[in-house]
Amino acid sequence: MLRRLGDSKRNTLAAQSNLANTYQSVGRFEEANRMMRDVYAGNLKLYGEEHQETLEVAINYGFSLGQLKRFEEAKSLLRKVMPVARRVLGARNENTLKMRWLYGRVLYRAPGATLDDLREAVTTLEETAGIARRVFGGAHPLTNWIEEEFPDARAALASRP
Repeated sequence: MLRRLGDSKRNTLAAQSNLANTYQSVGRFEEANRMMRDVYAGNLKLYGEEHQETLEVAINYGFSLGQLKRFEEAKSLLRKVMPVARRVLGARNENTLKMRWLYGRVLYRAPGATLDDLREAVTTLEETAGIARRVFGGAHPLTNWIEEEFPDARAALASRP
């Protein structure tokens, strides 16, 4: 719609991203995911993989994939973008930490998670929580989100022989 009115590609992608987030918040997860995939692809084309907008959209897309239990796709995406985020934004950046939190979460929630996946998930979450606590403090929402994953991730690891 915005492009038909002559708006820029940047604004169109931002509007699509907002709409995808709205779809997600009202439970229209498949539609949200399709739109987030398109927004991510559009950002890659417009800005490249190292742009902050592209990295932020990658978080939303990865979260959407995890929500739909498409864990392998989420892992693949996050393995690709985490090193870029670390290099471009820094290891202590909030978006880099969100990616690591999401990666740990996807690893242990996958039904086919191996023992190595579970160990990596727990280690990733513990390391990420430590960084978030040092950078943002214990009351920050991101720190809390990461630490809320500990019981389930550790239980998944402990349930393995």
